[in-house]
Amino acid sequence: MIRTLRPEDLDDAVSIWFSASIKAHDFIPEEFWFSQKQNMRDMYLPNCESWVYESAGKVLGFVSYYEGSIPAIFVDPKSQSRGVGTQLLNHLKGKYNKLTLTVYTENVTTHQFYLHHGFIDVGTCICEHTAKEQIEMCWTKSGYVQA
Repeated sequence: MIRTLRPEDLDDAVSIWFSASIKAHDFIPEEFWFSQKQNMRDMYLPNCESWVYESAGKVLGFVSYYEGSIPAIFVDPKSQSRGVGTQLLNHLKGKYNKLTLTVYTENVTTHQFYLHHGFIDVGTCICEHTAKEQIEMCWTKSGYVQA
């Protein structure tokens, strides 16, 4: 079931974000993710519109939306490759006509996930926090992305 993230979900969401970030971003030191945990809990998540995927009373993943962008979509590593991320992404696609995001160039698996779900590459940028290259991606309900 997908539902709105509640304040009591914050610790679960941060835990999922942390473990999934370490798994997906082995090219970034774990210390970086650890240094961002408090900001994720106290700043980033509360300032986004977020939803969780819950099963049997346990949060298995979440997605966040902020001003047209998806700053976060994370699934507990134990629940990955079971359709949770797809359901969360489809939830946003049902609510909005256009979505943008960035994905680290080195995160090939996640980049392929977004391509599979209709996102297209529109550019590159450098992450201000890690100095790593990211791919800027966009999805529109119409399938047409204006450059």
